[in-house]
Amino acid sequence: MPVVFVLVVLAIFCLLGAAHWYLWRRLVRDVSVRGSAWRRAGTVLAFALPVLAVLNFVLGRSDIPFAAQRVLAWPGFMWLALLLYLVLALLVGEAVRPLLLRFLERRAAAVSAPGEFSTDGASARPGAEDASSGATADGDAVTGSGTAEAAGAETGGGVACATATGTKAAAGGGKSPGAGPDGDPDGEPDGGTAGDGAGRRGRAKPAALSRRLFVARTVAAGASVAAAGTVGAGAYSLLNGPTLKRITVPLTKLPRAAHGYRIAVVSDIHIGAVLGRGHTQRIVDTINNAQPDMIAIVGDLVDGDVEDLAPAAEPLRRLRARDGSFFVTGNHEYFGDAGEWVDHVRELGVHPLENDRREMPGFDLAGVNDVRGEETGEGPDFDKALGDRDTSRASVLLAHQPVQIHDAVDHGVDLQLSGHSHGGQMWPGPYLAALANPTVAGLERYGDTQLYVTRGAGAWGPPVRVGAESDVTIVQLASRKA
Repeated sequence: MPVVFVLVVLAIFCLLGAAHWYLWRRLVRDVSVRGSAWRRAGTVLAFALPVLAVLNFVLGRSDIPFAAQRVLAWPGFMWLALLLYLVLALLVGEAVRPLLLRFLERRAAAVSAPGEFSTDGASARPGAEDASSGATADGDAVTGSGTAEAAGAETGGGVACATATGTKAAAGGGKSPGAGPDGDPDGEPDGGTAGDGAGRRGRAKPAALSRRLFVARTVAAGASVAAAGTVGAGAYSLLNGPTLKRITVPLTKLPRAAHGYRIAVVSDIHIGAVLGRGHTQRIVDTINNAQPDMIAIVGDLVDGDVEDLAPAAEPLRRLRARDGSFFVTGNHEYFGDAGEWVDHVRELGVHPLENDRREMPGFDLAGVNDVRGEETGEGPDFDKALGDRDTSRASVLLAHQPVQIHDAVDHGVDLQLSGHSHGGQMWPGPYLAALANPTVAGLERYGDTQLYVTRGAGAWGPPVRVGAESDVTIVQLASRKA
């Protein structure tokens, strides 16, 4: 196991390094002049940002003061979200890049075509160089759009050639074939002369931006705007509070008297260094405004210790429901002292169900610990929670992880309420979440047991949701006898 852990850590470090190198190349090197302010600043950021992300993960699980954890958490996690969408946007840009370059080449060729003919309509003499015809290397420069056409030359990528009425001459005064217009091995325009035509006239002209540089800057700017917009919208969506969803679930054994019973299901609140008291209050307000009959908190309430997070969890004391609020542990509770949190939520007026069961109006409500608790001898015990109940009554089970559905089926549960997956949280996360969860979000049936998975009301890591909005779900039970 230690060997596997080390290999996983090394793979993550390599992936993180490769992603930052790719960003540096596309957002810094390809769009800037060597020695420029952006080249220097971008290179520093390419080293500093991955270090920040790593420090946030390492120190966030250490014993440093909670205030210091909060200082690292916001920029560290937000950068990871931005990194993801910058990489995705730039990968899309790789497909756009050649198309845009070809479009600019064709446009420049169409503009320069008339220069191949003399003013009286006759073709220019083969091999002749006519300065008045505009056939110099800088004669075709499209300075208005930021592109330069040296009669088909491509600067920034390597070789620059100038065609003068059928004859080819090396552009840039005989620079090496691997260099750009300024002799820079990177192929970057550096403010040198535009070509040999300027040399023949004995005066230097400012070099126009090459087509490749124009395309690189266009793609970089577009990717940056798209990534920043996506992350900004995803953060606003989460921090603005969860969406209230409603779903009706028919249960065969539910008596008519319990028809329409409403359970507010909330999961993955993740109170911690990033999401604090205000986040908790928005969730409590959303639940209370729905006026449910019962509230179910199905795990991953916190990311931290009671000592640090008790003030942020305090709004839970104001949860209101006719039949009370109930809680089961998630895997994140066991990253710290789960027992302390079980005791603390009880003090807040929320009833923990530790492999336990309660009789509710018309059905049995059971709850099991998360599978992570098995490491400390506090894992789920379905026999204890469900073994001796009256099977003629409908049953609703609170279990944090969707994978617990198979045990629920074996014990004749009618409905399991879960969270854990976050619905994937950030696209393309749903595809990854599907690899580890039988249901990522929504209602599905497994034999005679139905499973509902909420996307959760918070976020782990970056406080961002893309393609998987946070929610609180009102599950309304329906009797088939009604």
